[in-house]
Amino acid sequence: MPARVEKVVTSGVFALDGGTFEVDNNVWLVGDDREVLVVDPAHDPDLVLDAVGEREVTAVVCTHGHNDHINGAVALADKVGAPVLLHADDLELWQQVHAERPPDRTICDGDLLTVAGTDLRVLHTPGHTWGSVCLHAAEQGWLFSGDTLFQGGPGATGRSYSDFTTIIRSISSRLLELDASTVVHTGHGPTTTIGTEAPNLPDWIARGH
Repeated sequence: MPARVEKVVTSGVFALDGGTFEVDNNVWLVGDDREVLVVDPAHDPDLVLDAVGEREVTAVVCTHGHNDHINGAVALADKVGAPVLLHADDLELWQQVHAERPPDRTICDGDLLTVAGTDLRVLHTPGHTWGSVCLHAAEQGWLFSGDTLFQGGPGATGRSYSDFTTIIRSISSRLLELDASTVVHTGHGPTTTIGTEAPNLPDWIARGH
């Protein structure tokens, strides 16, 4: 059975720089009936665990270190016996939430994660945070973009650990060069495609952060 993508939407609070915001997060499960990889288990690990069911979790991957993408990671990983993966450049953000429990492994640009016969390549795409990554399944035409790219533009860069010029460089050089049909599974909101978003790059640059 080929791998598939499943989405769980969880709700909670994003907090940074003294501000708090109610948010809905997309949690992505990639796998088949035997095993799954979980991307960004936010807010409600039990809801994600229900979606996992009896399947083996091969890894819990955090696309970046903001609390609303990592606050369920440790609880889920400990329940299923899976490692938590995060880019090293976001360890400072991670420690704000999980001071006593480091990630099990750090991931780097070019790393290959495999689940249910599907290869996901780690793309380091700093800007929203310094350690932001996307996961690209080239054969399937899937991109898990975290908060780097949404329907309508790049992720926010007005807070600590972020930079607008950097995220534009990441998107233009790493993401918009992917096949136009690539389906972009975002950290919040609706799914989009590379072909839908690419023509809007000049508008994003003009708009700024």
